[in-house]
Amino acid sequence: MAISANHKTPDADGERHAHVIVIGAGLSGIAAAVKLRRAGITDFLVLEKADRVGGTWRENTYPGCAVDIPSPVYSFSFHPNPGWTRNFVGQPELLSYIEDTVDRFHLRPALRLNTELLDAAWSQERRRWVLRTDRGRYVAQHVVFASGLLHEPVVPDLPGLDTFPGETFHSARWNHDVDLTGKRVAVIGTGCSAIQLIPEIQPLVDELHVFQRTAAWVLPRLDFPVPRPVRALFRAVPPAHRLFRAVCAAVMKGLGLVVRHPGAARLLTPLAKLFLRRQVPDPALRAQLTPDFTIGCKRLLLSNTYLPAMTRPNVRLLPHALTAVDGNQLIAADGRRAEVDVIVFGSGFEMRHPPIAERIRCRDGRLLSEVWKTRSPEAYRATTLPAVPNAYLLLGPNIVMYHSLLALAEAQLDYVVDAIRTARAHRIDALEIRPQPFRAYNDEVQRGLSTTVYNTGGCSSVYLDEHGKNFVTWPWTVKRLRSDLARFDIENYDTTPAEH
Repeated sequence: MAISANHKTPDADGERHAHVIVIGAGLSGIAAAVKLRRAGITDFLVLEKADRVGGTWRENTYPGCAVDIPSPVYSFSFHPNPGWTRNFVGQPELLSYIEDTVDRFHLRPALRLNTELLDAAWSQERRRWVLRTDRGRYVAQHVVFASGLLHEPVVPDLPGLDTFPGETFHSARWNHDVDLTGKRVAVIGTGCSAIQLIPEIQPLVDELHVFQRTAAWVLPRLDFPVPRPVRALFRAVPPAHRLFRAVCAAVMKGLGLVVRHPGAARLLTPLAKLFLRRQVPDPALRAQLTPDFTIGCKRLLLSNTYLPAMTRPNVRLLPHALTAVDGNQLIAADGRRAEVDVIVFGSGFEMRHPPIAERIRCRDGRLLSEVWKTRSPEAYRATTLPAVPNAYLLLGPNIVMYHSLLALAEAQLDYVVDAIRTARAHRIDALEIRPQPFRAYNDEVQRGLSTTVYNTGGCSSVYLDEHGKNFVTWPWTVKRLRSDLARFDIENYDTTPAEH
């Protein structure tokens, strides 16, 4: 029987030991902790750099911040929430749900908050991971990296940005001390975060200048409040809640299937254009807001309020990228200028060079980021890597699709937990994916992606790296992903037996 590591003290060398260490206490890290414990693996710790759990839902507090898929789908499978107040809930409610999950499953003793990973190195001699943190060293046989996809905000390197006299901040680091009332504000970008915050701040500001590098396809968001009697019904009759969740999941799967295939995705174009025409009467503005690529090539955006906000008298669309800053003037690619008091960057997150890769050392001592610079980020089943034994990436390369990221991470965790149980049952010290199945798998993924809308839809997206290779999306169905991750395929791994 495993011994709980939750209350262990440092040994004589100042090291804390656990069988499994999870990095990150966001949604996927919390799911890892619950699934490990349910599998009988109780000797684990969760290291979190911040002072509370929540991950992206702790850090993103911008006005209007909410899920962009239905709340019932964006929930833990082991802790469905019948009490969601809306079909698309806001950030405060989601963060509260994460905190409630931690307490309900008694995870706080396993948490090590305010503990930031600085370096993770595999010791071949010890056959263990040695994790250097700002709170000392930790040692583990297995490490689950759950640092998340939307982790490191990107602020473009703009000439003259340091000359701007006003306030600047990224949407993921919202400065609540800045009052936007009556100000001239620029929002840089029109992605998932920007289309949520723009309608919220538009009524407050004097002028709102929106810099749009590329127009995005927008469809209606089927959002609605869930009445108290319905929530009470969901609590009293769990099958009713399961049915509602299943319907939401089926809609998501159907939409994902449609937007993956170019021919099918084009069938949504008339609907998107009709929605745009009804919400934006001005033909000149509508033309600037109309994308020139196939729906699905970039992430499809859902909003009922973004397009109407763009028609308001105090909003000015600059349909070009921001290229430079000159004092309080922002210069677009076509030379147009906007004089503003505050800059809000809705410019997304670092995905091409995941920050966690700069803290993971392979068996030969190289940083994973160095390996991924020579070739695009790759992993076997989006989870494991050659020369990186006993390490598991949650939401790794080529797993994203139009579905709940939490559900995808949970599918990975079935694979991860099975790997750790298999190693323990067979007295294996180290598991490492062999190069041949690793290469074969990634080549198959790229072949599968070659005909999808992600690769052929006519856009330049965050899915593609500087070489044009898709390192983000999954080319097939959710069903196939879950099938691939249902069993740990030890036959494709090199194993090192325990010495005693």
